[in-house]
Amino acid sequence: MIFSNMRGHIAAVLMSFVLVSAPACAGEVRVAVAANFSAPMERIAALFQQESGHAVKVSLGSSGKFYSQIKGGAPFDVLLAADDEIPKHLAQEGLAVASSRFVYATGKLVLWSAQPNFVDSKGAVLNKGGFGKLAIADPQLAPYGMAAKQALERLSMWNAMQSKLVKGENITQTYQFIATENAELGFIALSQIMRDGKVSAGSWWMVPSEMYKPLRQGAVMLSGAKDQAAAQAFLAFLQSQKAIVVMRGFGYELP
Repeated sequence: MIFSNMRGHIAAVLMSFVLVSAPACAGEVRVAVAANFSAPMERIAALFQQESGHAVKVSLGSSGKFYSQIKGGAPFDVLLAADDEIPKHLAQEGLAVASSRFVYATGKLVLWSAQPNFVDSKGAVLNKGGFGKLAIADPQLAPYGMAAKQALERLSMWNAMQSKLVKGENITQTYQFIATENAELGFIALSQIMRDGKVSAGSWWMVPSEMYKPLRQGAVMLSGAKDQAAAQAFLAFLQSQKAIVVMRGFGYELP
């Protein structure tokens, strides 16, 4: 892809614009952010604002809902989705700038419980039972929910688990079900329990990546922001070393 090959060069050019010009003409960028990316986004937004002078207005939610809202005219400038299909569709439909689209990170799916020693390192707890509720994000709205469904299908457990499933509207709500122990365990994003390269609490199993479609998370500039300096600068900063360090600390793989 031409854009991918030129990505580093474009990022460097845009970052030069940020460093030289933005403080003198600071603007605001409105970013729709997939819920799994909320914690790294908080850090990245702070760094970006400090370095560029541009303000960042963040909206968190499910990628599927953002897709519907953008089609309905929601006033966002940039979308950071939990997959790369939604940005692709938006570009094909003329709602996003095709040349701005890139994968900013690849996420990882984990089976997690707030209870220590509840989830074993091989995920055998799913076979053993001993739990009443299993939380996942709604597969119709959230790519991490679809990944959870794919993993359960690979384990031949999807049908058997129907009576135990609790579905969150997005991955944040799914995490809250588990953290409050309304569900004993569930599938969430690694980034929700990892800080600075370490899992913060509970017990967990890293779901093998071959069990679900890669969670390649796509970024794209929406058409209404195509001439907006703040949006261009933010997408460039997202590809910078400072942002990459933050994302790696939350367990994301980088392209």
